[in-house]
Amino acid sequence: MAKNCIGLDLGSSCIKLTQLKLSRGGAQLRAFGIEPLPPDAITDGVISNREAVVEAIRTLFGRLRIKQREVAVAIAGNAVIIKKIFVPAMDADELEEQIPIEAENHIPFTRADVDIDYEPLSGRNPQGQMEVLLVAAKRDVVATYREVIKEAGLVPAVGDVATFALQNSFEHAYAGDIPSDQAVALINIGATLSTINIVADGQSAFTRDVSTGGNSFNEDICRVLGGIEMEAAEAAKIQFTEDGTPRDLERVLVATSEQIAGEFQKSLDFFLASNPDTQISKIFLAGGSARVPPLVQAIEARAHVPVEIMNPFRRVNVADSGVDPAFLRAHAAQAAVSVGLALRSGSDKFE
Repeated sequence: MAKNCIGLDLGSSCIKLTQLKLSRGGAQLRAFGIEPLPPDAITDGVISNREAVVEAIRTLFGRLRIKQREVAVAIAGNAVIIKKIFVPAMDADELEEQIPIEAENHIPFTRADVDIDYEPLSGRNPQGQMEVLLVAAKRDVVATYREVIKEAGLVPAVGDVATFALQNSFEHAYAGDIPSDQAVALINIGATLSTINIVADGQSAFTRDVSTGGNSFNEDICRVLGGIEMEAAEAAKIQFTEDGTPRDLERVLVATSEQIAGEFQKSLDFFLASNPDTQISKIFLAGGSARVPPLVQAIEARAHVPVEIMNPFRRVNVADSGVDPAFLRAHAAQAAVSVGLALRSGSDKFE
């Protein structure tokens, strides 16, 4: 069994790290931690303050006393394009030769500016063409991630896409619990960017990035209440209780939740309109703001389907990890992408 990597999720507000030990008996948690980043260190998936990110990674590894060097990271935002395309039916060797040519017709960047990967899917169109999942990541962004990991003294072993790392985490935690004929929506709510991945028949049927996230709560709290710092606003939105929250704060959280839920619903409606024979049976939320009760309620009310906060450690043995159980429960939803990355092995090289 190939050695699995450290999962390192480089978000816009903080870095999440998960270390797992995989064996035939299942997954065991070895380490989990979070390190905050200064504002604008990473914006829309692009690292703009390399020194701050490198320092945060080093601090996190040092605090958790992790010796392993191989890490898996994920790219997100406008630097990544995910598309489903149809090409004439062909064998694997022919497809490998054809994909670079096909990519020129489907991505708004020149071939020299992107790294391309692809995965044949099971679908066929009426003309008998085969369906292929095409992924293109801007080469300069990928290079920056690789360089930052190296500057932190680590080995960039695997490069993934955040949307698919989230799906990997979900499938590990909930495999067998969702009927294969039911579609589910996975929504990862970041600080400034949220990702939606609708999974149907075990495959990603739809992906979209939405330019909204948890910082919308913080900004609205600061604007309406006044005299409150962003850190205090972050704490206030999570510590919401219906019987103990000031009315002004409650109104802000409810109003912002409605706005964010409305943005998510636009994407869900677009998918449903394009796939009238598919229904979404459940929505799973990940990310720090998944724990904001009014947001869960607002999404559920608009979508008319159950909403559940994703627990990526659901089928991970956490008993002997040394991680504080209360900390793990409070931040499990934030760990989803890093867990999905930690399930990857170093056999998939970071090209």
